[in-house]
Amino acid sequence: MSAKLTAKLGNSIAVDTPSHKTTHATYGVWRLKHTGKSYWLHQNCTTTPERTVVSYSPFRIGWYLWES
Repeated sequence: MSAKLTAKLGNSIAVDTPSHKTTHATYGVWRLKHTGKSYWLHQNCTTTPERTVVSYSPFRIGWYLWES
């Protein structure tokens, strides 16, 4: 499996920031983490030791905002 997701610069947003607060923002690609188990099942019904497999897939492109 393969997927490509690109975050491009040049996007802008307008935010209403309350008095005495600072609005922070990051723009990027958020990924989902997938975990699973992998093993081989042989003809004689024996298996190899289980291994944990981790993969990531693109989930969302956008802004993350917070105030402090």
